[in-house]
Amino acid sequence: MHVGSFVLAAQFPGQGQGESLHRAVRSAEVAEEAGLDSVWLAEHHFVPYGTCPSAVTLAALLLGRTERIHVGTAVSVLPATHPVALGEQAALLHLVSGGRFSLGVGRGGPWVDLEVFGAGLAAYEKEFPESLDLLVRWLREPAVSAEGDRFAFREVPVVPRPSESLSDDPGPEVVVACTSPSSVRLAAERGLPMLLGMHCGDEEKAEMVALWRQFARAAGVAGDRIEAAGHVSAGVCQVADRRTDAVEALTKAMPGWLKLGLEAHVTVDGRRRAMRDPLAYTELLCGLHPVGTPRLCADRLAATSERTGITRFALLVEGSGDLAATEENVLRLGTEVVPQLR
Repeated sequence: MHVGSFVLAAQFPGQGQGESLHRAVRSAEVAEEAGLDSVWLAEHHFVPYGTCPSAVTLAALLLGRTERIHVGTAVSVLPATHPVALGEQAALLHLVSGGRFSLGVGRGGPWVDLEVFGAGLAAYEKEFPESLDLLVRWLREPAVSAEGDRFAFREVPVVPRPSESLSDDPGPEVVVACTSPSSVRLAAERGLPMLLGMHCGDEEKAEMVALWRQFARAAGVAGDRIEAAGHVSAGVCQVADRRTDAVEALTKAMPGWLKLGLEAHVTVDGRRRAMRDPLAYTELLCGLHPVGTPRLCADRLAATSERTGITRFALLVEGSGDLAATEENVLRLGTEVVPQLR
């Protein structure tokens, strides 16, 4: 089992954005010290829900500050950037880190980001598959051209080629955030592992994994690739001596952050978006994920893995909003919870 942290650089009420980013960086550095396997970095634009607008940029910093831990994006918002530009950055990080980088990508939402970056609503609603295919080709082929609806250009060489310096290296892993059967099918037909959100319970995640396997087999994906897909489950983790203390730490802090962050999202076309109740959502997350004593957290992760077949976890560890408490939470996850799983 591979356990990592999920870093949003969340801005809690009363905090500055620099404070949020500092906590994000420190939590990732402590994750390596604590023996965690990975750090997954979120990306958001124009909202305090997450103050990191470029997951690949933050990944570069953390790869430079660490020696062992794997760093991934969860996710880079593909409609907000050119797939070739993102592919070049991913290849660069893959090579200079010795293969410690994973590129998670997602469709994002119908947010004002699409207007600011000039992508338009079609990039979110229709053109994500074209962008994903171009990105994957850039990371797997020596030269690439495009003749699609959104991207069209003559053949150009891939520089740097991500697979050249490491023997038998296919290039950086690409993971796709999946929230619906259509996105599951998109990932499965390409043999790409899924990142499943923290709002999903074990039953829903198990269903999505089964659906992925069904679509992958139908698309002719090799059996060994299906078995070794390496899906990632996002969740929340808060470790304490008593479960009530862990729940209290999250229910005191997270609803204020969620209300502030979720209300800040603006749709590009004026459509109304229903917002989750912040306290009810926090309570839901406490019920779904490893929140409690080290033994309870280990049992919860083991149960999720058994029910879903997923063996990789990206766990939000900054739910208290406090730097010292976050560092302690990461250390306890790595030193008291993970050893019980091994």
